Amino acid sequence: MSESDHIVSPAIYVAVFAALMVLTGATVYAATVDLGLWNTPVALVIAITKAVLVILFFMHVKYSSRLVWLTTGAAFFWLVLMILGTLGDYASRGWVGSPGT
Repeated sequence: MSESDHIVSPAIYVAVFAALMVLTGATVYAATVDLGLWNTPVALVIAITKAVLVILFFMHVKYSSRLVWLTTGAAFFWLVLMILGTLGDYASRGWVGSPGT
């Protein structure tokens, strides 16, 4: 084992697992409640929070080098661009009529 290896205590894993279980319960609860326009944003915030917990702790990014942080940040940036592009396409579908109409 080298000096750069980081040992994560089992208590951290249990705490992250408990947080993931609570967030999963929040996801189920949010799916049963009608929040109107807030359904999607609430679900996305919960999902992103769970993803960040998994990436930071279970994938050990929190204890990794700056290059790993940069790569992870670039991946998240790319994901945000893809989501924004999809939302932009969805929002603008009705702006132009269909061909032949």
